[in-house]
Amino acid sequence: MSEVLVQTEEQITERIHGFLARSFAGRTLSEEDDIFALGFGNSLFAMQLVSFLEQEFHFQIESDDLEMDNFRTLRAMVQLVKKKIGA
Repeated sequence: MSEVLVQTEEQITERIHGFLARSFAGRTLSEEDDIFALGFGNSLFAMQLVSFLEQEFHFQIESDDLEMDNFRTLRAMVQLVKKKIGA
């Protein structure tokens, strides 16, 4: 698989949103919806999400990054990705 360069926040958002849409079929999520508070996320999903982000954006999530606040919302995940890839 070739690495795809991500340059804009919009591109990052679209890619994460696509993953979430597959996981939560039939539910529209806003950038601020807390997926865990809404009951859509669990520990297995959290592991899948971490794996997706690492593979999709080609970076390693460190133990310091594993705070729930980094994964609660689409906006939080976008900010984490931007920080990790230096976008």
